[in-house]
Amino acid sequence: MYDLKKTMDRLISREVESGRVKGASALVLHRGKELYYNAFGYADEEKGYLMKRDTIIHLYSMSKPITSAAVMILAERGELDLKDPVSEYLPCFEGQKVWVEGTGEVSPDRKVTVFDLLNMTSGIVYPGELTEPGRRMKQILDPILERMAAGERVDTQEVVKGIASVPLCFQPGAEWQYGFSADVLGGIVEAVSGKRFGRFLKEELFEPLDMKDTGFFVPQSKRERRAQRYMEAEDGKLVPFEGSHLGEYYGEDVAFESGGAGLVSTLDDYAHFASMLTHKGIWQGRRILGPKTVAFMAQNHLSGQQQRTFNWDALKGYGYGCLMRVLTDQTLACESTPPGEFGWDGWTGNYMSVSMQEDLVFLYFMQRCGAGTTPFVRRLKMAAYGATEESE
Repeated sequence: MYDLKKTMDRLISREVESGRVKGASALVLHRGKELYYNAFGYADEEKGYLMKRDTIIHLYSMSKPITSAAVMILAERGELDLKDPVSEYLPCFEGQKVWVEGTGEVSPDRKVTVFDLLNMTSGIVYPGELTEPGRRMKQILDPILERMAAGERVDTQEVVKGIASVPLCFQPGAEWQYGFSADVLGGIVEAVSGKRFGRFLKEELFEPLDMKDTGFFVPQSKRERRAQRYMEAEDGKLVPFEGSHLGEYYGEDVAFESGGAGLVSTLDDYAHFASMLTHKGIWQGRRILGPKTVAFMAQNHLSGQQQRTFNWDALKGYGYGCLMRVLTDQTLACESTPPGEFGWDGWTGNYMSVSMQEDLVFLYFMQRCGAGTTPFVRRLKMAAYGATEESE
């Protein structure tokens, strides 16, 4: 028996005091009841802004589950079929090639589908130096970042066209590979709905879920609540990061609405979205998604072959589907969280864990660039899930 508040306070305050993060906050909800909330350190040390409950943070890849939900809304309505080729909605993907090392570009065995994008089995990569498609993607993204830095606003559809011009790193469906798949899904939502991606999210998710501080930009009136992103300098100290990692931009004139990394939000806003998932598509009596749709989203959709390349150390014991990890083996994961627990994290260390079985939401927010899933977050999860029996 332990005191969850004392445990979480001790762990998070120690993490902030160590200097590994400037500030952090966490929220645990069980059966709609708040089991824990607290915030520590600074949202912006240089400006003296403390981390608070309404601090607006950069979600980065925690944008992906929201993008997945948007796609599934359209699928429920029959506006798209998950087996449809991407090129049916985005013609720029027609004729996309596959890169084979030692051979060059070859024709694909089949076209990339919407389902491939949802499961990161499309072969679409992020920029990087390890593969030829990664290098070519970098050649596409770098000029876009330069244009954005110069004040030009490149929109979502132009970015998607650039992504389409790069060959896939493997045959569609052959492997799992993290990349720009979620951003392409944002482009598909625009093509199907006839609305900008941000407008669709606002009307279908943010307004019904009362996510009033979530979107692709931070209004001037809310700038004092925006968290500063930090990166590690050569001397090991954390310094402000002002650049763009994957094309994200947070001004009110934003044009590229990145479904993979572009959203900002608060603890409570994101908790509304996560609670909707734990309650099988309903929040505050409002139906957002059907229960079978949410159950589908919370499944592992990787084949045995695809699972072999889903091999990040932090994801051992997990499968993947609809842009989220799904716990399949507690032993491999070394976690007490129940099988079926699902969620995702972000580049600056933000983390979401939800369980329909336990009706539990766990959120941890921080803003350290390149952090991803930290070993520290597993300690917090163990504490959060271990406290659920005490609340029954």
